Amino acid sequence: MMLQTLTPSEEEIMQLIWHKGQIYFRELMDIYPEPKPHQNTVSTFLKILVDKDYLSTEKQGRIYLYTPTIGFNDYKNFVLKRFLETYFDNSGSELLKVLVEEKFVKSKDFDQFFEGKTKEASFKENIEEDSHIQDFIKEITGEKKSKKKDKKEKKKGKKKSK
Repeated sequence: MMLQTLTPSEEEIMQLIWHKGQIYFRELMDIYPEPKPHQNTVSTFLKILVDKDYLSTEKQGRIYLYTPTIGFNDYKNFVLKRFLETYFDNSGSELLKVLVEEKFVKSKDFDQFFEGKTKEASFKENIEEDSHIQDFIKEITGEKKSKKKDKKEKKKGKKKSK
């Protein structure tokens, strides 16, 4: 089954349904956060979610029980893959780089994923390598020293070493 993208409103409804597991329309309206949309609007979204195969319905008397057919983790993975394709050229490492640069993730957060210090050391080496690159960039783009000062400092260094 090919998943389709959800609109923000459809996703909001699905979040409520994923949280509850199964839900009746009246129950959904009761837990919907303020400002609540009109009942017809919610009903239309439910019909669309059924058409997109995100929900199944079970008629119980005169009312329907809505049950998710797509799990939250499956949807989350689908959204993440689309996000990587769209914004990071399908590169998880590029996403990770941004997360580290923006301080959403710290190096100590990786401890839970890596066994042994060899992987942790290689990760820290990459960070140190990046800092050397950043130092080099600062050096290149920083203020220029006058050539006379450089020559004087070199001559003083040679005289002291003799």
